[in-house]
Amino acid sequence: MPIFEIDANRLLPVEQKNFALEKELQTLIECNLQAVFNCRFVATEFSTGAQHAGRIDTLALSEEDNPVIIEYKKVESSELINQSLFYLHWIQDHKGDFQIAVQKALGNDARVDWSDVRVICIAPNYKKYDLHAVQVMGANIELWKYRLFTNNSLYLEEVFHNIKPTAHASAATGKNPIMVEAGKKAAQVRANATYTFEEHLAGKPQKIQELIYTVREFVTGLDSAIEEVPKKLYVAYKASQNIVCVEAQNRHVKLFVKLKPSDVADPPKNFRDVSNIGHSGTGDVEFAIASTEEFEEVKRYIEMAYNKVGG
Repeated sequence: MPIFEIDANRLLPVEQKNFALEKELQTLIECNLQAVFNCRFVATEFSTGAQHAGRIDTLALSEEDNPVIIEYKKVESSELINQSLFYLHWIQDHKGDFQIAVQKALGNDARVDWSDVRVICIAPNYKKYDLHAVQVMGANIELWKYRLFTNNSLYLEEVFHNIKPTAHASAATGKNPIMVEAGKKAAQVRANATYTFEEHLAGKPQKIQELIYTVREFVTGLDSAIEEVPKKLYVAYKASQNIVCVEAQNRHVKLFVKLKPSDVADPPKNFRDVSNIGHSGTGDVEFAIASTEEFEEVKRYIEMAYNKVGG
């Protein structure tokens, strides 16, 4: 579908163009990491050393302190995915090098969470064989397609993301998705630092469990591309970046929404500005809900955050 410019009730198609140099695309993304992927810049053209003889285009740290690798191509190329896989394995074997780079860029207090490594590929297009390859590999690689237009607009679209399995699959079997093998899953969490949706519900009152399912259904219903990412202290729902983080407690559910406090006009009683308060979820706006009625008041703010993130 082409992009049109509106001019006096007329739709004028905007022509596409491309960057003269690949470095122009890289510099543009690096200068706008916060706006595009909500990441903090760590390094550019990061050397992998004489033995591996490579250079990672962009290193960054995600909003949840996970390492991020970004690779670019201004033409369709299978080499992009191969390079990204190489750098993914390299960084997992060279955590100390990345940690030093983070501290140089962000300070000695910056922490790195190695429970996940985010790899982002950006190119104008991908071959069908490449799309199939990343699906069967199972590696945590995101494929993003870009379009540059003559009116200096840039369009970014995620075309593939290997989403980790969630509790939706177990719910379809008819078994209780909350309690089945909870002990085994808790052991897995301790062993490999991965977390599950069910773990966040285990031991919580039935009312809270039902409320979290209501929140989950609403948020994932906004867009089929929204991903559910269980973390240690909360469950994040994200597109290109987090939209809302859900933290289950015994008396209520805390929702940390990706908005500025000033975005919340006429705030409800359960609203709190946490921009200067330590909290587990990402987002400066907190809503503590204890019922579906209270959640109804919050839905519009989650939709607002989704629209601001850009879907």
